[in-house]
Amino acid sequence: MIKEHTYQDRTIHYKLTFKKRKSLGIYVDVYGNIELRVPRETPEKQIVELIENKWDWINRKSDESKEKTQGFKEKNYEDGEHFLYLGQEYPIVVSEDAGYGKGRVSFDGEVLKIDVAVRDEAQLKKLMTRFYKQQCKKLVEARIKVYQTNFKVKPRKISISSNKKTWGTCNNLREMTFNWKLAMAPLTVIDYIVVHEMCHMVHLNHDRSFWRLVGKIMPDYEAKEAWLSASHWKMVV
Repeated sequence: MIKEHTYQDRTIHYKLTFKKRKSLGIYVDVYGNIELRVPRETPEKQIVELIENKWDWINRKSDESKEKTQGFKEKNYEDGEHFLYLGQEYPIVVSEDAGYGKGRVSFDGEVLKIDVAVRDEAQLKKLMTRFYKQQCKKLVEARIKVYQTNFKVKPRKISISSNKKTWGTCNNLREMTFNWKLAMAPLTVIDYIVVHEMCHMVHLNHDRSFWRLVGKIMPDYEAKEAWLSASHWKMVV
């Protein structure tokens, strides 16, 4: 049966299914639809408690699924549009002044400020892309230094790439490339890609020895992979 529940000024609709089971479960499908599967004869009070205890998670998962199924969303570069940076979404504020020359992007901890001579969407997109590339280079280089103590060899070259098929690469010359969109990911995810590529300095293939080394340095690396799998579609400019 389809039911609804209002809590914290928001109303959700969900499918309530009674099944032969011992525990209560909440499921959100790829379209954002919510289903509660509960044991037969479960009191309504217990169902309500479950919903309200999981309220933030339910709404976050549902919203993410609905947004994802809508597909790619073009950024409009109006003040207040949100962009990912280090795993969080921040609004942009565009400032137009002839004295800004070629323009720049800066981050003050709360907003991404774009200073530009002439407000042009193509130029704004170019500036944001350049900002991400610059930040990615700084972040990757800093994180490599952090994890270098785990390795006897060092990268010979570090480059930033626009390759859409991979987050990073490392060849047999220990030359590494990293996708600039990594600057949009949480620092822990950037760390994983850095560790992954640094492990290729020791093991070029994805064999057991490689994954053992990755797991030794970062035991929860699968959670970082899961973030990229779930969020890569939002990493756009």
